[in-house]
Amino acid sequence: MKKPAITLTPNELEIMELMWRENRPLSRTDIIELSPDRSWKASSIHILLNKMLDKDAIKVDGFVRTGKNYGRTYSPALSNVDYLLMTIKGSSLYQNSRKEATIAVISSLINDKDITAQDIREIEAVIEAKKSKLK
Repeated sequence: MKKPAITLTPNELEIMELMWRENRPLSRTDIIELSPDRSWKASSIHILLNKMLDKDAIKVDGFVRTGKNYGRTYSPALSNVDYLLMTIKGSSLYQNSRKEATIAVISSLINDKDITAQDIREIEAVIEAKKSKLK
C-alpha cells in the first residue's frame, strides 16, 4: 500500500531542516539551543516532536543522559530530497499532469542561474543511467 505524503507545518519543517543540516541525532535541548531564531516557542517542542513522530517524519534514535534523567534523541525518518519529492508528487498539479509537471520542474532546476556545468554533467549521468535501465 502506498504511504501517504507527509505534510509538515512551517514549525515542523523548521525543525526538520535543522535535523537535515546537523545530520546527527538531536535531543529536545539540542533542537532548542540550535534554533535561536526559531518561530516556535521552546515550551512547544514536546508537542511538535510528538506530532512529527505521529506523522513518521522523525524517529527516536536513542537516549542521552540529561542531568539525572535520560532524554530521547531524534533523527529524520526521511531525507530532505525524499520530502521534496513527496511534496511535489503529492501536489494536484503533479497528479493531474505528471509528465508536464516533471518536465517543468526539471526545466526550472536546469535553468536556475546558479546551476554549474558540473551540475549539468551530473544530471546528464543520472539521465543516461535511467535510459540504460529502461532499455
